[in-house]
Amino acid sequence: MMQAAETTVFGGTQKGGTAAAMQKAAGVNERCGFVGSDDVTMNGGHGVTVTATEVPGARVVTETVDGQVVGRHVEATPVLYQNDAGVGDVHHQGGITIGEALEATARTAGNKAVEQSDAAAIQAAEVRATGSNLLIPGGLAARAQSAATLNTSTRDEDKVTLSEVLTDATVKLPADKAATREDADGVFNAEKRNNPNLTAHPTGVAASISAAANLNEKELACDAV
Repeated sequence: MMQAAETTVFGGTQKGGTAAAMQKAAGVNERCGFVGSDDVTMNGGHGVTVTATEVPGARVVTETVDGQVVGRHVEATPVLYQNDAGVGDVHHQGGITIGEALEATARTAGNKAVEQSDAAAIQAAEVRATGSNLLIPGGLAARAQSAATLNTSTRDEDKVTLSEVLTDATVKLPADKAATREDADGVFNAEKRNNPNLTAHPTGVAASISAAANLNEKELACDAV
C-alpha cells in the first residue's frame, strides 16, 4: 500500500524511503515467522497515505499509516525572485537552511542548558523556517519552551541541553528554508530580549543563524559575479 501511495505522488518508490523500509521490515518478519505472506492487518480504516504540501520554497511530504506519521521530509522547490528589471527568475532554494543552522548549534553549544532566551530564539527560528506563527505541538519551539521551564527547577546535572532539543532539527521541522539576514536579525532580537543581560550567546542559536546568513549572502554574491 505504501509503495502504491509513493508511486502516486512521486511516480515511483523512493530509494531509502518509507516504503523501502517497510518492505525490508516485512521481509524480516516473514523470515522470523512473525507473519505469513498472506496475512492481512486491519488498520482501522485509515489506510496508508502520502501527501505533499507546498510552502514557499519547499514541498513537505508526509507519509502516514493508520493515521500515524511514519515519514516526513522537505524538498526544495523553485522560488520566483524579482531582479532589478522586474523580471522573474526561477532559482532553486539553496544555501544553509535554518534547520541546518540549528543542528550546528547542537554541536557548538550543545552542552548549554536551555534557557528562556534559547527557547525564544528557537521559536523565532521555527516561525521563520515554517512561515507559520502557530506553535507546533511537539515541535522544536514547544520542546525548547518545556525544557527552559523544567530547567528553572532542576539540578544542573539534570538540566535539558540544547543538544537534546536541536539534534536532527531538520527532521523535526515540518518545513525549512535558507537562512537570510532578516531571519538572523529576528532570531537575534528574540534571544537578546529574553536574556536578563540583553545579550546573545556567542555560539548559540542566534550566532548560528547569523553565520548561516553570512555564508548564504557570500554565495549569492559569488553567483551574481
